[in-house]
Amino acid sequence: MRAILKFSTSLILLFFLIADGAAFAQKRGAKVSEGTYIDSVTVKAMKAFDVPGIAVAVVKDGKVVHMKGYGVSSVATGAKMDENTLFAIASNSKAFTSAALAILVDEGKLEWDSKVVDFIPEFRLYDPYVTQNFTIKDLLTHRSGLGLGAGDLMIWPDGADFKLNDIIFNMRYLKPVSAFRTKYDYDNLLYIIAGEVVARVSGVSWEEFIESRIMRPLGMNRSAGSHSRIPYKSNIIDAHVPVDGKVQVVQMNLADMANAAGGIFSSVNDMSKWAMAQLGGGVFSITGADGKTAEKRLFSARAHQEMWTPQTIIPVRGQTTYKTHFSAYALGWRVSDVNGYKMVTHTGGLSGVLTQVTLIADLNLGIIVFTNQQSGEAFTSVTNTILDKYFGVTGKDRVAENLERLNKAREYAGNVTGAIWSVVEKAHAAAGADFLDSFEGTYRDSWLGDVNICLMNGKLRFSSLRSPKLAGEMLFYKGSTFVVKWDDRSFDADSFANFTFDFEGKPSGFTMKAISPLTDFSYDFHDLDFRRIKNGKD
Repeated sequence: MRAILKFSTSLILLFFLIADGAAFAQKRGAKVSEGTYIDSVTVKAMKAFDVPGIAVAVVKDGKVVHMKGYGVSSVATGAKMDENTLFAIASNSKAFTSAALAILVDEGKLEWDSKVVDFIPEFRLYDPYVTQNFTIKDLLTHRSGLGLGAGDLMIWPDGADFKLNDIIFNMRYLKPVSAFRTKYDYDNLLYIIAGEVVARVSGVSWEEFIESRIMRPLGMNRSAGSHSRIPYKSNIIDAHVPVDGKVQVVQMNLADMANAAGGIFSSVNDMSKWAMAQLGGGVFSITGADGKTAEKRLFSARAHQEMWTPQTIIPVRGQTTYKTHFSAYALGWRVSDVNGYKMVTHTGGLSGVLTQVTLIADLNLGIIVFTNQQSGEAFTSVTNTILDKYFGVTGKDRVAENLERLNKAREYAGNVTGAIWSVVEKAHAAAGADFLDSFEGTYRDSWLGDVNICLMNGKLRFSSLRSPKLAGEMLFYKGSTFVVKWDDRSFDADSFANFTFDFEGKPSGFTMKAISPLTDFSYDFHDLDFRRIKNGKD
């Protein structure tokens, strides 16, 4: 979610390893003394990227070799972070959804190539052919033809009024931007649909299935399929976002019906058990009341192989952090070759929280890094420093590299937005009341619903009826374009609103586009197309 996955020109770019063209040594599988260097880089990353707390776990050869919390879970309470602190793992939930479907495949209740309409008859996409041929596997592989984060505004940053049936129904209004199964574009809504397939086939909710069939068998006893189902309400992070240069606590925004895409809460302790089961090909160990250890299987080796098999090509361009020839999305995981190894990874993010899980089966290595601030550079720095040790890479300061990259990105974004706001300050002051008054009215988008634009205290106000957090001032920019300045400044998502006019010269509708190149892709304003249904005088 934020992508849903929030990962930055959009956060999804931070979900994955950031390219930097680093040279690397040829020493492979180096023996690593865990602890001190991880402490050092984690504390350094927290300071460099202003992150209140980070939790890290490393598993190697079926054992936990490092597990620790750093800093605080909340700047408001000062509570210390530890290995059991619960995080919203966001889009790392997607691998649990694919695993749930794998279990159902093992049980013969569906196939990866089963048609979605066979389980959800009301499922419709924009193209009837695509609808009838859309498979379970298509739900999981980001190859639908829809654009990046299409429809995410139904679940982000609010989604207060949208329900599961709305998501299913509104999918038909989302126009494709590429041909079916030809291009990778990260998607959250189809994972919500996948969760509903789990529920309809199994006869229990997605949350209940995940907890009873995956979490409890693995001993992930503090984890839950959603915030409301957390068994122990203590030791949970607050989310943090920098606003005007100061980190502050914000609400973690995710609607309950989006749990299959990003709703799980877990700790690095619990997630280490998930990582070891994945590295074991679905096999995990459990110790009984008698103290004896037995091996059990979560899903078949065949299902595990399918979940880790590349499905949708992700182009590799330019220099990369490690030597990489291919990258692809599998089923709930991203797969690439890194320094000669097959690496399986995913990231997840909501407002104020980012998580990353990295697995290298050939080294029997798993790295889990969770942060309670939305700086992707922080978890990338920690993960890559740990990878460097196992790959034998020396002489690299990943924190310094990523800080330099972040500062450049911020400078560029600041120049873009600064130039626009300098125009707005002059232009809006010159806009007369009669001019502004002509834009008042109710405008409707086919899937987001209605927004009201009204004149208050000399300024136009934008307010969404179905996503109330989308509210703010509309300030005149130039020509037929306004800028929407959101009331919630943690969004970092101010947007253009470009109006069209009828033959009488009256506003008839508008489209939108985010201003900053750093705005998260889940603010998919560019997918909206509003039409005026009522003017301000009616």
